[in-house]
Amino acid sequence: MEVGTSKSPSNPEGTVNHGDPDPFQWDTREDCQVRQILDRVADKWSLLVIALLDGRCWRFTELRREIDGISQRMLTVTLRQLERDGLVKRTVHPVVPPRVDYELTPLGRTLHTTIRSLVMWTEEHQGEIAAAREAYDAARDAEAAEREAEAAR
Repeated sequence: MEVGTSKSPSNPEGTVNHGDPDPFQWDTREDCQVRQILDRVADKWSLLVIALLDGRCWRFTELRREIDGISQRMLTVTLRQLERDGLVKRTVHPVVPPRVDYELTPLGRTLHTTIRSLVMWTEEHQGEIAAAREAYDAARDAEAAEREAEAAR
């Protein structure tokens, strides 16, 4: 490898480093905080919880009813992780039966803004992505058919 290059997952041969840190460097280190945080906030359940908590407090049972397919255990784990990361605030009310509310913290609200941008991008480009998928699948199917035809000869 040349001097001034570094390996990255996208280019294992190395990329020229002009004094800027390699944006993919974090991806190769298991103990990297950035990777751990991205894994947490990009999780499908975390994204749904953060999206729902924008704008109001929710009780645990309301969240569980609203999020299709999430188990009680997974919702509990997700909420605890988001609370630990400072993204969700948990408030226990001393009443019978016990009542627990969840809401986004100011830090969580900044993340919701980012998530909203990602969702808007997805909505804006979903047609292009669908067309790309169709073209890819058609090309793959054509290649498979060609291989089958050659094998039959």
